[in-house]
Amino acid sequence: MELLSEHGCFGGTQRFHRHDSAEIGLPMRFALFVPPGPKALLVFLAGLTCTEETFAIKAGAQRLAAELGLALLMPDTSPRGAGVAGESEAWDFGVGAGFYLDATREPWAAHWRMESYLLNELLPLVQHETGLSRTGLFGHSMGGHGALTLALRHPGRFQSLSAFAPIAAPMRCPWGRKALSGYLGEDRAAWAAHDASELMKSQRAAPYPGGILIDQGLADKFLAEQLHPELLEAACTGVGQPLTLRRHAGYDHGYYFIASFVDDHLRHHAAQLL
Repeated sequence: MELLSEHGCFGGTQRFHRHDSAEIGLPMRFALFVPPGPKALLVFLAGLTCTEETFAIKAGAQRLAAELGLALLMPDTSPRGAGVAGESEAWDFGVGAGFYLDATREPWAAHWRMESYLLNELLPLVQHETGLSRTGLFGHSMGGHGALTLALRHPGRFQSLSAFAPIAAPMRCPWGRKALSGYLGEDRAAWAAHDASELMKSQRAAPYPGGILIDQGLADKFLAEQLHPELLEAACTGVGQPLTLRRHAGYDHGYYFIASFVDDHLRHHAAQLL
């Protein structure tokens, strides 16, 4: 685990690391904020085009995370440098757009293994290094999709869950259909296994009885076509999953929106983790 840089931050340290990933087959980067006296770990999954630096630099989460004792883990959003033909041709597929799943379609299957990387490699590594076991998960946009689907696909791995403007029903939107067909092929059953609304419908009981928090800006230009939070809301109602879906007039899809409400998410996770 190579330390690229380290910065004092609200009594703790903001670190940026690189390591060789066996799951990805390439070096991967991640950011880690360690507060003084950490008590639990909170993982943030970023959105399309973002890197491990984006949330750390733009969200302003470290101040309250330090007060609450929450370590923050921020992985990169995809493999980089794989040399796959076309990997950087589109901003919503390939580099910067791993969608937090394991690709099964060539040529992506060899390196685009973000689900296995996060669950089987990065998370155990950081939990071991920090000594923290209780873990929450949240994310934004594509990362909100990742947070919801990984939490639902891996019961018990995460003790708290939230999202900002998630891609809540990728089978129903252009971003999702492009990613799911590109990485998984045309089997819609395989798509459903990575769609938060479909996964929620299949739950036999509320997987997060402490509640899920989602914030959505109503001035978000992607809301109508790409995000569909109402479909996840309906799925949660159907299985009795407590959901707080807050709709905010005047807020868009960017980090001014995230910075405005990130403290609420940190407190939501702290209430369930600590």
